[in-house]
Amino acid sequence: MSTDRIAIKPIQAALSETFLIHLWEDRTRGEQWVPSYDPKALALVEDNFLRTVSNNAVDSGRRSFEFQALEVGKHRVEFSKRMAWKFTAEDRRVFEVTVLDRS
Repeated sequence: MSTDRIAIKPIQAALSETFLIHLWEDRTRGEQWVPSYDPKALALVEDNFLRTVSNNAVDSGRRSFEFQALEVGKHRVEFSKRMAWKFTAEDRRVFEVTVLDRS
């Protein structure tokens, strides 16, 4: 899947600060968002899942990724929605993070 047809969502952060990216995930179907990013520029500091459906048979909800900005500049975070039994991504989300030095 080409990122040319995918909307790139902008995010702005200050150097050393953290920011959140929230994505919907249906674990009942085997969905899992997998991030891809430059670890020199951004650090994944927390990865949480909040179940939003109150049903024992359904495991879906909001997945929150917290990143810390380590390097000034523009950086890309690309998420691939993976299914355990597929070799290709089901979906993609792309974010362009602009990190500013506000000191």
